[in-house]
Amino acid sequence: MEQKLFTEFPEITKNDWIAQVTKDLKGKNFDDTLVWHSLDNFDIQPYYAKEDLSDLPLSAIQAAQKNKKTGSWQNRPSVKYTNERETNSLIINYLQRGADAVNIDFLNKDINQVDLVKLLNNIKLSDTPIFFTTLQGTELLTNLAKFVHYLPKGGLQVDVIANSFSKTSSEGDKLTWECTKKVMIETEQFPNFQALIVSSHVFHNAGANAVQELAFTIAAAVENLDKLTDLGLSAEQVINKLEFSVSVGTNYFVEIAKLRALRYLWSKILESYDCHSLIINCQIHCQTSSFYDSTLSPYTNMLRATTEAMSAVMGGCDALTVLAYDTVIGEQNSELGERIARNVSILMREEAHLDKTIDPSAGSYYIENLTNQLSVAAWKLFQQVEGLGGISAAFEKGFIKDEINRSFEAKVRNLQDGKVMVGVNKFRVEPENESKVVKNSTESAIYLENRRLSEVFE
Repeated sequence: MEQKLFTEFPEITKNDWIAQVTKDLKGKNFDDTLVWHSLDNFDIQPYYAKEDLSDLPLSAIQAAQKNKKTGSWQNRPSVKYTNERETNSLIINYLQRGADAVNIDFLNKDINQVDLVKLLNNIKLSDTPIFFTTLQGTELLTNLAKFVHYLPKGGLQVDVIANSFSKTSSEGDKLTWECTKKVMIETEQFPNFQALIVSSHVFHNAGANAVQELAFTIAAAVENLDKLTDLGLSAEQVINKLEFSVSVGTNYFVEIAKLRALRYLWSKILESYDCHSLIINCQIHCQTSSFYDSTLSPYTNMLRATTEAMSAVMGGCDALTVLAYDTVIGEQNSELGERIARNVSILMREEAHLDKTIDPSAGSYYIENLTNQLSVAAWKLFQQVEGLGGISAAFEKGFIKDEINRSFEAKVRNLQDGKVMVGVNKFRVEPENESKVVKNSTESAIYLENRRLSEVFE
C-alpha cells in the first residue's frame, strides 16, 4: 500500500508563513526587518513558495536556457602575448593541464609583426579552440589563411562598442563597422569560429549593477545587429557569429539569475528579428570579476573567484575564464595564481560534477523570481536606452555613464556604512610594498572608467 509522507500535517501557504513570522517579530515591521532592498533597486523577499511562480513567464524563461546540449563548459584561460616562443609554451602548458581552449590577448601588439606559425606551433586549430583578442581582425585572418587550411575553432574577441566606450587604445580608431562586416563575411565559412563579442565588462568594471549590465549589454547587441544589417548582412549571419562575454560578480544568486535573464532577454530580442529559433546558438562566455578584487589581501580573491565561477556555471555559461588571484597586483600573474585559476573549473567539473545538469536552477522559487525581476527591470532600462536612440546615442548624451556612476557611488557608500568586504574595509593586511599596487582607474570626463571597488579603501 502506497503511503504519502506528512499527510497528517496541514498544508501551509506563504500567507500563513508571513502571518506567523509577523507575529514572531512582535511589532517590528516585516519589510524593514526581513526584506532585502538590493542595490539593483528591487526587493528580495526572505521566503519564496510555489505560489510565487504562478505569475511568472516560467516556460519562456526556462525554454531560453535549453539551447545547451550539455551541462559542461569550456575552460578558457587567457594568455597575454609576450613573444612567439614563450606564449606558445604557455598555451601548450595550459592545454596539457586542463584547459579546453585559450584566449590570446595581443594587447596593442601589431598583429603583422607576430609570426603566427611559431606562435601556434603544435596547436591544431581544428581540434583546439583558440581565441584572439586584437583589433586587427582582418589582418589576423589574412595571416592565418596562409597556413590554416582546415576549419578552425575559436574566434575573434572584438567588441566595437565596448572599445569606443572605454577608449583604452588609440588603435580603436581603426576598428569600424565595415571592418567588422568584412570579418563576418570572411569567417562565414568557419561554423565554429566566432567573429565578434558583445561584452558586459566595460559596464561591470565601471560599477554597473546587474540590471544596468543586462540592459546595456542587450542594447549593445541590438546595435551590433542594426549596424551590420544596415551594411547588408542578414540578422542570421550576425547572430550566428556573436558571443556574449559577461563579467560575473560576487553576489552569488543574483549572478546566477543574471545569466539566465540574459538568455531570456536575448530570446525576446530574437523574436523581434524573426529569429527566435536561433536562441539555440546563444553562446555566453563568463569571466570572474576584477572589480571586486583586493590588492591588500590578494588571497581573498581566490575565494571570490571560486564563488563567481560557480555562479557562472550554475547560470549556464558556455565558457569560463577564471582570473588569477594576483591579476590586480602585477603585470604578470604568478604560476601559482594561473594554476589555481585554471583548476577551479576542473574541480567543479571533475569533483563537484556540476556539468551533469543543464539549467540546475530551473524550478527554484527564489532564482526563478530573481530571474524575472532582473529581466523586467533590465527590459525597462533597455527601452529607455532605445528611446534615447540606442546605446551609442545614450552614451554620447551621458546617460550610460551617469547611471553607472550612481550605481558605483551606492556600492561605495554601502561599504563605508559598514557592509563588510573582507580584505578591503575589514580583516585587511596592510601592503609591505606599496609599489606592487596597480591603480587601473582611467579618469575621463567622457569614457567609462576601469575601476575596482576596493581602490577607494586602498
